[in-house]
Amino acid sequence: MSNINLKPHEVGVYAIGGLGEIGKNTYGIEYQNEIIIVDAGIKFPEDDLLGIDYVIPDYSYIVENLNRVKALVITHGHEDHIGGIPFLLKQANVPIYAGPLALALIKGKLEEHGLLRDATLHEINHNTELTFKNLSVTFFRTTHSIPEPLGIVIHTPQGKVVCTGDFKFDFTPVGEPADLHRMAALGESGVLCLLSDSTNAEVPTFTNSEKVVGQSIMKIIEGIDGRIIFASFASNIFRLQQAAEAAVKTGRKIVVFGRSMEKAIINGVELGYIKVPKGTIIDPSEMKNYHASEILIMCTGSQGESMAALARIANGMHRQVTLQPGDTVIFSSSPIPGNTTSVNKLINTIQEAGVEVIHGKINNIHTSGHGGQQEQKLMLRLMKPKFFMPVHGEYRMQKIHAGLAIDIGIPKENIFIMENGDVLALTKDSARMAGKFNAQDVYVDGNRIGEIGAAVLRDRKDLSDDGVVLAVATVDFSSKMILAGPDILSRGFIYMRESGDLIRESQRVLFNAIRIALKNKEASVQTVSGAAVNALRPFLYEKTEREPIIIPMILTPDE
Repeated sequence: MSNINLKPHEVGVYAIGGLGEIGKNTYGIEYQNEIIIVDAGIKFPEDDLLGIDYVIPDYSYIVENLNRVKALVITHGHEDHIGGIPFLLKQANVPIYAGPLALALIKGKLEEHGLLRDATLHEINHNTELTFKNLSVTFFRTTHSIPEPLGIVIHTPQGKVVCTGDFKFDFTPVGEPADLHRMAALGESGVLCLLSDSTNAEVPTFTNSEKVVGQSIMKIIEGIDGRIIFASFASNIFRLQQAAEAAVKTGRKIVVFGRSMEKAIINGVELGYIKVPKGTIIDPSEMKNYHASEILIMCTGSQGESMAALARIANGMHRQVTLQPGDTVIFSSSPIPGNTTSVNKLINTIQEAGVEVIHGKINNIHTSGHGGQQEQKLMLRLMKPKFFMPVHGEYRMQKIHAGLAIDIGIPKENIFIMENGDVLALTKDSARMAGKFNAQDVYVDGNRIGEIGAAVLRDRKDLSDDGVVLAVATVDFSSKMILAGPDILSRGFIYMRESGDLIRESQRVLFNAIRIALKNKEASVQTVSGAAVNALRPFLYEKTEREPIIIPMILTPDE
C-alpha cells in the first residue's frame, strides 16, 4: 500500500529497487501527472534463497500509476539495470528508451519472453532529448565496463535531478571518453538532486583504467604457448575486444562458447565495438585444423556458474571441447559477492586437470566498472548538487558515500540515505520525506513470479538443513483401530539402513500418540496428524538434535 503526500508543486524522487542492495536498480522521478522510470534491473539471489532464479522489485506502484508513466529510460545494458524489463512489461507495458547495445540486449530478452511484438522501443544516444508536458530528459556519456553508459538528467520545474548510472572516471578508456564538459556544465547551471552510484564507496582510490587491463592481457597472452581459455563477463565487450586484439597479434583464431558470449560477440561486431579481421572468429568444428597455440577460446562462466560453458568444459560435460594438458584458463573477472565459493571450486577442478589458471586482480587482468571514493568525490564536485541521495549500494556503502558528500561541503541535512519505497519531496529550496509505498522483494522461481514467499523459503531452508520425515499410518475411525503402520520414511534426515533402532523407537512413539488421539470422540485426520507431529518432533530432536520437516500421512481404509 502507498502512503504518499506529495504536494502538486513538489518533485518526487524514489527507488523501487537499488537501495540497501547491489542490484535491481529501478528509480522514479515524478512531477504532477508525469513519471520517468530510470532502469529496471534484477538482483541475483544470495545463497539462502534456495531455488530462486532472480529477485525483482514489486512493480505495484508503477502498475497503479501506469497512466502517468511517460518513459523507462535505460543507463546501460547490465542485468542489474535491464534484467527486470520482461517482468515489468508483463505487468505494465511502458515505452522504453535505450542506447543501441542496451536495446539489442533488451530485444533479445523480450524475444525470449514472447514480448517483443507488443513492446514500444526507442533508440537513444547521449545527444537525445525527450520532451513531455512538464518534464524533459537529456543524457551525458559516462565510463563503465560496458559500451554506451549514460548518465540521465530529468529536467523538472523545480530543477534538474541527475542519475549517474554506474560510472568510473577512466581517462584512458577503451571506448568513448566520458563527457566531463557536459557534467561540469550541468553542475555550473545547477543540479537540484544527484542520485549517484555507491558500489565502490569502500575503495579509497581511483579504479584502474581498462587500458591497464588490456596491456596486462596482451603481456600474458604473448607469454603462453598452449591453448588459451578466456573467461569473462559476456557484457564486458571492451574486455572481449582487448582479448580479441591480443589473439590477432599473437596469430590465434577465436572460438566462442556460451549462449550469452555468442550473443555478445554478435552484438559487439554488428555495433562496431569488436573489430577483428575476417576469418578470425571460427566455428568450433574448425578447431581441429589448428595447433593448440593457434586457438583462443572465449567463454562464459567466470563466476563459477555450474551450467556455464567453462564449468561444463572443466567437468568434461561439454560436447565440443575438453581441458587438455598445456591449456591456460584466464579468469578476467573477480567473483561477485556470494560467488567466491563456486569460483574457487571451479579453479580447483581446472587445476586438478593439470591446467594453468591465471585469475583476477592479482595479474591486473580485471578492473571494476565502478569508481572508488576519489571518483565519487569528483562526480559530486562536478555536479555540485543541492541535495544528494546515494544509490546503488548496500547500506554501509550509501553511508560512506554520504560521508564523502559531507567532506566536500554538502550540508548533512541535505543528504538522504533512503530505503526502497521512501519518497523524497523536492522543491528548488526544500526537501522532505513524503511517505512510503510498498517496494518488497519479489522472487522469480522458473515461471513462477511472486508465488514463492518467506514461508516456502523457510521450508526449503529446513529441508536443506535437516531433511524430511514422512509418518504414514492407516486408521479406521469407526473401530478406533490402527490398521497398518505406522511407518517412517526419511529423505535427507537419516540413512534408514543404518538407523533401525531410531526408526523402531519412532514407530513406537507414533503408535502411542495415534492410539491416544483415536480415543477422542472428535478424532479426525487433522487431529490425529497433529498428534503424530507433536509427539514425533520433540522425540527426534532429543535423539538427533535436528528438526526435520515432518509430514504425517493418515490414511483411511477407503483411500
